[in-house]
Amino acid sequence: MISNRKLEHLLLCAHCDVQYKNKTTGFEDVELIHRALGEVNKKEIDISAEILGKELQSPIILSAITGGHPAALAINRELARAAEKMGIGMGVGSQRAAVENPELSSTYTIAREEAPSALLIGNIGAPQIEYAPQAVEMIDADALAVHLNPLQESIQPEGDLDARGYAKSIGEIVKTVDVPVVVKETGTGISQEDALILEGKGIDAIDVAGSGGTSWAAVETYRADDSYLGELYWDWGIPTAISTVEVCQSVNIQVISSGGIRSGLDAAKAIALGADGVGIALPVLKEAYMGYKEVIKVIERFQESLKSAMFLVGASNLEELQNSSLVIRGKTREWLKERGFHTEDYARRL
Repeated sequence: MISNRKLEHLLLCAHCDVQYKNKTTGFEDVELIHRALGEVNKKEIDISAEILGKELQSPIILSAITGGHPAALAINRELARAAEKMGIGMGVGSQRAAVENPELSSTYTIAREEAPSALLIGNIGAPQIEYAPQAVEMIDADALAVHLNPLQESIQPEGDLDARGYAKSIGEIVKTVDVPVVVKETGTGISQEDALILEGKGIDAIDVAGSGGTSWAAVETYRADDSYLGELYWDWGIPTAISTVEVCQSVNIQVISSGGIRSGLDAAKAIALGADGVGIALPVLKEAYMGYKEVIKVIERFQESLKSAMFLVGASNLEELQNSSLVIRGKTREWLKERGFHTEDYARRL
């Protein structure tokens, strides 16, 4: 049953070790160039951003986490309260459960009730064309996320193993709804090749959701009777920093960087690599159990550490941060070089 699966996912993410084991986001290989003569007043740094047509007070989106089980209502309520208070974005979890069982719709609609003016992003799977209009209407969504999760599907006992026609389906979803469409992975990243295909389908943004944070192979390993596949593919995917570069260097639509972003410094690196915004999930999920004020504390720490990074590189706004110099080293540089990306270009910005 979908609803029970949603609860299992929530509990496992909150209470079990579901992080990647031997693979990181790659942000440790990204070094922002320090400017001793930054000529910036930290108190005047502007971190506002326009994402998916909506003005945000900072480039942070509370990534799609949950919905579809009664226990999810309280989580989405607290996240939405924090998003509204802080003027940031929020995504809900896959809405399939509520489309198929309207009794569960309150676990999603609570988000708009508590965040009337926030950027709110709906969520469906790529094959669910017929669900798209209902998902948008259900929560009065400002945008619709179409999620891709082939790794998770391949491991979970009830997974959908037929991925044919996803790109075509996404193109149809774009035509079906009258809000911006963002395609997001769920923790294993998006490559240059797939980014180009997606852009060609007319979408408005890509959320790379790379590897290095929460591993959905790990989550499904705890649920499966046989853990062999989950253990084998626990660390599968494109690291977030790498996926951010691959997508930002390939398309002319907005890019959200997510997947293991744990601080404002990580966020600053992602934006300097070209992202327009960042998504965070696990850090706020655990705090949401304690209430929206604890979520706000996490967001405030993110914002303050983002401003500190901008102060240290001499960036007074996010556009200047996107044009700041950085050096890419180690495995991240090696991967990108092998894939044909010119990492030295980031170090020679003027």
